[in-house]
Amino acid sequence: MSRRHRPRQRRQHESFRCVHCHLDVPERAPGTAHRNHCPNCLYSKHVDADVPGDRAAECHARMEPISIAVRGAGEWVIIHRCTRCDELSANRTAGDDNPLPLVRMAARPLAQPPFPLERLAAL
Repeated sequence: MSRRHRPRQRRQHESFRCVHCHLDVPERAPGTAHRNHCPNCLYSKHVDADVPGDRAAECHARMEPISIAVRGAGEWVIIHRCTRCDELSANRTAGDDNPLPLVRMAARPLAQPPFPLERLAAL
């Protein structure tokens, strides 16, 4: 088979540099098959388009962690928003994620409710 007609193989990396805190992050992580966020600051890079792990997105901007959601079986997912195109994505947490920023995001709605707390007393 000529060189021109060989299928391109994706280059396999062992780690990536976080776009936010610049930590060297191993690609393998407990609890997820496609690590796409930093376990330290939880930021990500907009690399996946339609399927986790496809690395087909063209944006490549910073993805800011904005919230936590919980799936049916109690699995936590990080909600990221792209700082360039505003696309939202839900990404599984990994076993080595820093629990402090996870809990901070989960507690934020209670610490900063969208209404004055005094209104609760009136109910």
